[in-house]
Amino acid sequence: MGNSAWWTYRPEDLLMVSPRVYARLFELHNQALWPAQLLALVLGAAALVLLLRPRPWGTRLVVALLAVAWIFVAWAFLWQRYAPVHWGMNYVIPLFALQALLLVILGNLRGGLRLPGRWSARRGLGIGLFAYALLLHPLTALATGRGLSGAEVIGLTPDPLAIATLGLAAMAEPARRAWPLLIIPGLWCLQSGLTLELLGEQGAWLPLLAVAVALAARLWPRDA
Repeated sequence: MGNSAWWTYRPEDLLMVSPRVYARLFELHNQALWPAQLLALVLGAAALVLLLRPRPWGTRLVVALLAVAWIFVAWAFLWQRYAPVHWGMNYVIPLFALQALLLVILGNLRGGLRLPGRWSARRGLGIGLFAYALLLHPLTALATGRGLSGAEVIGLTPDPLAIATLGLAAMAEPARRAWPLLIIPGLWCLQSGLTLELLGEQGAWLPLLAVAVALAARLWPRDA
């Protein structure tokens, strides 16, 4: 038995990937999927339009697209890319499948999910989160030095998918169905923020901010 005790470890010692390996995950993922990024962005833009002009059928379509994306990311990114270098992802993959199941069930039960038709602080924050995940989050790769080859695109990688789902759940009604949809995306964003902080990457605060914004929107007075 070694002389090191558990209390001598630092948080950095728990990391299973280096900054370079982490960046390469996204580069290899994008290379393997190209040009799926273009389709993902088009579908994401269509979903944003449906959120801006909410209709019952449109809401169901957005929920269905998100559910498919959670399954795809669990398989294509977590299982094929991330799990081989980080054994902890094997425990996360079932949670992604569970999130997809929750979206399908809660979005299609009698009455489904409803989106507000009039503008409010809650709707504005929810739309803002989704728009950020679609349009701005891929550009954070430039700030981290990865370049666009390492961009994280909605529907293909976990962080923008989780943030977009937070946006939907932040403004959806009824609340008893929306709250469960916040849990898994919120937990992913928290662990992602911690991972990025330990890796020393810029923008580690962004997933944490997304959780805070989603909670603020969900707790915002309904009439405000």
